[in-house]
This record gives sequence, C-alpha cells and structure tokens, in this order.
Amino acid sequence: MTASNAVGDGTAGNETTEQAPQGKATLRGRTILMSGGSRGIGLAIALRAARDGANVVLMAKTGEPHPKLDGTVHTAAQQIEDAGGAALPLVGDVRNDDDVAGAVAAAVERFGGIDVVVNNASAIDLSKTPDIDMKRYDLMADINVRGTFLLSKFSIDALRRSDNPHILTLSPPLNLDPRWAGKHLAYTLAKYGMSLTTLGLAEEFRADGIGVNSLWPATLIDTAAIRNMPGGGTMVQAARSPEIVADAAHAVLTRNSRDCTGNFFTDEEVLRQEGETDFTGYSLGAPEDRLVPDIFL
Repeated sequence: MTASNAVGDGTAGNETTEQAPQGKATLRGRTILMSGGSRGIGLAIALRAARDGANVVLMAKTGEPHPKLDGTVHTAAQQIEDAGGAALPLVGDVRNDDDVAGAVAAAVERFGGIDVVVNNASAIDLSKTPDIDMKRYDLMADINVRGTFLLSKFSIDALRRSDNPHILTLSPPLNLDPRWAGKHLAYTLAKYGMSLTTLGLAEEFRADGIGVNSLWPATLIDTAAIRNMPGGGTMVQAARSPEIVADAAHAVLTRNSRDCTGNFFTDEEVLRQEGETDFTGYSLGAPEDRLVPDIFL
C-alpha cells in the first residue's frame, strides 16, 4: 500500500457528533475509512461527509487513471478537499491483509482515530453458473466478502475508542427468495456474504456500541459499473444519481450507534424516516414510476 501526502489539515477524530446550525446532525470532525471510493456511490458518500468537514481516508486500487473508468484515489481526494473535508488517499487492495492493516494504522496516525468504516468496495459479475469464470468468482468472494470482513475486523479496536462508531456496508437485505440465487448465484453469494457479515458483527459488537448496518438502493443507481455492462447506457436512463445513497448513508452515520444497529436499510426507507418523501430530485429524467428497481428487493 502506498500513501500520497494527506490533503487538508483536518482535526483529530473521535469528536462528538455535533449539531449543525439548522439542527441537523453533522459528520464534522469525524474520521471515515472507506474501501474503494474513487468514483460512484462511494465517492458520493465521501463528498457528502466532506461537505460537513469530515476526514475521509480512501483506500482504493486505482492510483493511476483507468482506461475505462473515470477517477483515481487522488482525484477523489482532491474533490473531498474541495468540498470542505480532509482527505488521506491510499493506494491499496482490500484483499491484501497488509494493505488493510496499513490503512487502519494510517487513519489513526493521521486523524487520531476512526469513527466510521464504510465497506464500499465490491465486484460484480451476473453470469449464470455454467458461464462464470472461477477467477471472477474468486474476485467477488475476495473483495466483497473477505474484504468486508477484513476491513471491519482490523478497525474494531479503533472503533471501540469512538463515541459513536459505525460500520456501514453497501449490501442488500438477506432475501431468501430463490429467484435471486437462481438468477446469478455467484454474485448473490458474494453480496449475501457481505450482508451476513453485517448481521454477525451487529450482534457480536452490540455491547460495544458499534452500530453495524447495511444500505442498499431501492432503484438502479447510475454508476460506471452499470454503464460498462451490456446495455448499461440505456439502463441508467431509468436510474437515480448516487447522491440518494449518499444522503441516506449520511443519515445513518449521524444516528446514535447504540440505537441503530443490525438493520438492512434501503435508501428510500432511511430518507422517509428523515421526513423526505419527494425523491424526484435524484432522478436522471425518467418518471418515478418508470425507474428500475434494484436487484435483491
């Protein structure tokens, strides 16, 4: 794992979650450690936190520009700084034990602690069982399941020292309707492995006050991963922007961790709990009744 110079000065982590002037909770001064985050939903979550003045540590593989994907961990860090946060960009692989351990240590050294872990890194392949390449199967299992477990595991000691510690994983509700396994078994196993990690960690660390939850979009979200799929350019026309997931994540992460744990939220559900009912501002143009529901729901 390699780290570039930290962007922004920032403040030490583990500050009490403050109240903004409007009475809304804020992530100001909190330290977030995220896997991935160079683009898409992860970057949107990071930028929403940065607008509060949060410290964001990004560990992602994309240190150099990708021929098919916009953004690197360094460009993301600059965007976080421009949005008002402090950033520490780290080039690393969530599958690598040393990289993950190094990211946790770097976050603690740079910002004084960790308040939030966001398990955002994920790989997707919707191939049927006869067609899935086992290297792709292993990639999904290693990034989605093992990576989520590993980053969470290595962060526990630091989270225990926070006054409002959260782990948020971007994974779906555990839906045992056989159709989801039947559609794309390899991917379903990988995503449900992430969700089982949420279920187990929430129970194991309930007494420590660590809030562990999963968040999943109710509709398709416009991301590079979707756009690069066959027909993806058409699919995203019936999608929402990543900002809806970012706003929902912000709401979860500013809640009391002792009262908010073991949940499998959708973005719409969280925002409705916050009093929001009009989601048209997140649409990319399609009417609400023509948006494509996300899978697993």
